[in-house]
Amino acid sequence: MIGRLSGKLVEKMPPQVVVDVGGVGYEVEVSMQTFYRLPPLQEQVQLYIQQVVREDAHLLFGFADAAERATFRQLVKVSGIGAKTALGILSAMTAEELAQAVAQEDVKRLSSAPGIGKKTAERMVLELRGKLVSAEVSDGLFAPAAAGGNLDDVVTALLGLGYNEREAKAAVKGLPQDCDVADGIRLALRNLLK
Repeated sequence: MIGRLSGKLVEKMPPQVVVDVGGVGYEVEVSMQTFYRLPPLQEQVQLYIQQVVREDAHLLFGFADAAERATFRQLVKVSGIGAKTALGILSAMTAEELAQAVAQEDVKRLSSAPGIGKKTAERMVLELRGKLVSAEVSDGLFAPAAAGGNLDDVVTALLGLGYNEREAKAAVKGLPQDCDVADGIRLALRNLLK
């Protein structure tokens, strides 16, 4: 499974970009939120990737930060929302705006996203409440990772395992800032089982 791509940005054709990694060009579909944050052509870029394997294709979806990718992963778990629809939602609003709309049960705002009707918006509120990542978890890829980036990766991993943001943040409290991600996940899981 591809988790990240780092390379030279060689093509930009919304919503698709091509990233050259060691001479291999990877076509990656990105949300417009990520697209606007991309550097100019021929510059280095790093994207979080979600690989989607279908019967007829292997697709790569790229995100500027871990929070956006985690939100994408939660969106595709909602019945009636596929990868393209999830990307459309994340193009219409940021991960933070989506989390806010779900928390406030703003069905009108959610149904304004492309491909989302009232029933799907109501289902999103029910299924996503408490599961969306805030911007605080993101460790932005267009700037060097800040201190504590390993703990952010641990929180992101816990969110990917299905824990909500509150549980994940509580589990990493007290862990050393410089702990290895694998060790951090193991220790955080141990904290969650107490």
